[in-house]
Amino acid sequence: MSAVKINFHTHTTFCDGNSSPREMTEAAVNKGFSILGFSGHSMFPFGGKWHIAPREHIIYTEEIRRLKEEFSDRISLRCGFEADYFPGLTIPDKNLYAELSPDFLIGSVHYVVNEKGHYSVDSSAERVRRGIDILYNGDGRQAVCEYFMAQRQMLERGSFEIWGHPDVIRKRNGVLNFFDEKESWYKEELRLTAKAAARAGVIAEVNTGGIARGSMNDFYPSEYFLGLLHDEGVPVMINSDAHSTEHLDCAFDRAADFIKKAGYSEINYPESGSFKSIGI
Repeated sequence: MSAVKINFHTHTTFCDGNSSPREMTEAAVNKGFSILGFSGHSMFPFGGKWHIAPREHIIYTEEIRRLKEEFSDRISLRCGFEADYFPGLTIPDKNLYAELSPDFLIGSVHYVVNEKGHYSVDSSAERVRRGIDILYNGDGRQAVCEYFMAQRQMLERGSFEIWGHPDVIRKRNGVLNFFDEKESWYKEELRLTAKAAARAGVIAEVNTGGIARGSMNDFYPSEYFLGLLHDEGVPVMINSDAHSTEHLDCAFDRAADFIKKAGYSEINYPESGSFKSIGI
């Protein structure tokens, strides 16, 4: 693992996290982090049940910046958002968030939308199954293809620095078995999406959140997908997607080995309008 320990994907009690921003900051200091980025779930200027409430976005940014000043001699804090792509409603776009002056944005697809409604691919297995049944008449392949179409749309239309959990659609597949990752059509979806990420110029995160919360014993993206991203020259970083203090650095050493196996020799992170790299 790099000597510089960073995490830009951190949730708190402002959204669906279990720890306050102060608790997360203190834990990060104790764990030896150099940089901690807060990334509250957001659908700004709208809201959802696990997003920062629209009226609390300013309160959130003010709290992170107070902590940033207070802890400036111990850790570098960054104020950002994990911004949802929800077609027709909101998009991860720095212009949309300009009044909040975030240090960075993570662009993520949690919802898949069609004329029959929407569902969250990051929800419980029961809700994912119900969403696939209602929106796609139980056709898992169609559900997966529309998920990756949404990813490519976000990458093309959005303006953000970090690409969140690129294939979180896999989260419930171990239980539901609604698609086969070895099939050629699935690999083609990954190939097209990796190319879209390269054109977008974003950092793809290697997300350890599925391991931390016991959803799966693997990372987002998969080994095969990460190899495609490497071949396309897409930079990567390691993020924990932490919702509590104990998970801030979950599986970081394992993730570093995973990245190196794919051919990477460094991780990247956003800094003042550009990307900085750290050797691993």
